[in-house]
Amino acid sequence: MRHIAVIGSGPAGYYTAEAAQKQFGDQVRVDIIDRLPVPFGLIRTGVAPDHQSIKGVSRRYETTALSENVRFVGNITIGEQVSIPELLQLYDAVVLATGAPRDRPLDIPGADLPGVTGSAAFVGWYNGHPDFADLNPSLHGPGAVVIGNGNVALDVARVLAKTQAEFAGSDIVGHALTALDGAKVETITLLGRRGPHQINMTPKELGELGELQRAAPVIDPADLPPELDDAMLEPGHRKSVTHLRHFAAAHVEKPVHIVFDFYAMPVRIEGDGKVERVIVERTRLDERGAAVGTGETYAVPASLVVSCIGYRTPPIEGVPYDDRAGRFANAEGRVLPGLYAVGWARRGPTGTIGTNRPDGFAIVEKIAEDTEPNSRKRGRAGLDALLESRGADVVTFRDWQKIEAAEIAAARDGAPREKFTSIDAMLAARSS
Repeated sequence: MRHIAVIGSGPAGYYTAEAAQKQFGDQVRVDIIDRLPVPFGLIRTGVAPDHQSIKGVSRRYETTALSENVRFVGNITIGEQVSIPELLQLYDAVVLATGAPRDRPLDIPGADLPGVTGSAAFVGWYNGHPDFADLNPSLHGPGAVVIGNGNVALDVARVLAKTQAEFAGSDIVGHALTALDGAKVETITLLGRRGPHQINMTPKELGELGELQRAAPVIDPADLPPELDDAMLEPGHRKSVTHLRHFAAAHVEKPVHIVFDFYAMPVRIEGDGKVERVIVERTRLDERGAAVGTGETYAVPASLVVSCIGYRTPPIEGVPYDDRAGRFANAEGRVLPGLYAVGWARRGPTGTIGTNRPDGFAIVEKIAEDTEPNSRKRGRAGLDALLESRGADVVTFRDWQKIEAAEIAAARDGAPREKFTSIDAMLAARSS
């Protein structure tokens, strides 16, 4: 028997558990530990609420979670109820699958003004993450600036632009739906330091902007490279740029504008006690394709700034950390003897949800190489005894199913659920 603890119940965590089952059969016990009482991590609180088909992958994780040799241990915070050294004493392998839930800081003057928020916080707010339920973003002004040219920036812009009716069938939380319905935002400006050929937006997500009821994308045709240059792009990227070309040619008039401002680098944020404008420097691409400032600046009015420039994995005391990369220091997933990292905690915030599956299987192969099959570790029995001695309130997967049932019962018409946005409410629903 091998005993494995996985820290984090998102895609990387559950794919690692699935891989362990396939590698070791019934000769493994996997405990998936999460600080929240609810599982699935990024699927629940990161994927856009109007992308329900993507969230459907959680059904696969549920199959793994309900098997005999995998267990969800929710409402347990590493460093409080249990430490990494203690887990290493109890388990043959401890796998860090904590993701990258913190925003990369926006390092420009004025980034601390009220009205500036990171995408992890903003996305967490409309997805009902307990850490961000009280965010109260500034939606009262006519302008919003979204910094970034990736899919997260698209999600933020789309959510800001949608009507209440367009959220039918989504699981956006009620407080966000109400706030967005009363928003006064008329212009959403997407700032990108480089040009259309350097975007990191997938065709499906980009194409959705052209189907919004009250909002239309706006692109200056002068920002587009010669069309013949598109032939050098990968097929998927070329499709994305084709969307941009269609947007530039369409000239659709709608009340809300989603403006793609390319070759635009924010240099500071200004305002009297709150965000009022973003000062932007025009850029050009040098011979290496890097954005360099031209010295020309201009102001973009905004009451809200959402920075979508990347994420970081939070450090854990005693675990080697690569501060520059914002993830755990590791050699192909190995961190320390018996300690591993997987997913974004290993490689940084890159790839799709599906990218975590081969990552999980690769880590389990290393665990098979590094561990013996006849473990003398106590595993879950030892963890249970330790948590009980500390009065920890553990949430099981069966408890989660009760929480989920209560969320489904509370859903508004047409919505799959109404998420609880506080841990206390989740714990109360478990026992109701």
